[in-house]
Amino acid sequence: MSQFKIRLATPADLDVISDHRARMFSDMGELPAGLFETFRAQSKDTLHRMFERNQYIGWVASPQVEPEKIVAGAGVTLRDVAPHPQPNSAGKFEIVSGRQAIIQNVYTEPDWRRRGLGTLLMKEIIAWSQGAGIDSLVLHASDEGRPLYERLGFISTTEMRFRGS
Repeated sequence: MSQFKIRLATPADLDVISDHRARMFSDMGELPAGLFETFRAQSKDTLHRMFERNQYIGWVASPQVEPEKIVAGAGVTLRDVAPHPQPNSAGKFEIVSGRQAIIQNVYTEPDWRRRGLGTLLMKEIIAWSQGAGIDSLVLHASDEGRPLYERLGFISTTEMRFRGS
C-alpha cells in the first residue's frame, strides 16, 4: 500500500491548488515575487470558473496518516482540438483530434519531493484519461520535470510560444 492517498480535487482545494500553481511558476523563475499574490488570486478565480464548467479536473495527494494535508497536486484542462498529425510512441504518425487534456499544475511541496508523488499523480492522470476517452495528453515540462514525463512515455514536440511584438 502506498504511503500516499490520491483523490480528486474539489473546489474546496482551490486555495492550495492556486498556491501550488503560483509556487510552481515562482520556482521555475517565471513569476516575479511582486506578482505572486495577484497571480495566485487570478489563478484561483479562473480555476473556480473552470471547475464549474467541468473544464478542469484536478487530483491532490496527501500522506495516508494526514489525509487533510495536501502535499502535491496535478490537474488537466480539457479542450477540443482539430485533427493534426502526431507521432506515437513508436515514432509513427497518426491523426489525433477530439478531446485533449492539457496537464498542468503538477507540483509537490519541497519537503515531500523525491518520494514518487509526481509519478503517482501522473499515472493517475494517464489512467483517468484512458478511461475518460481523452484522445491526447499534452504538457509543458520544466527542466526538472522533463525526465519524469519522458519515463512515462511523453515526447518533446515543436511547440513554440508567441512573445508579442
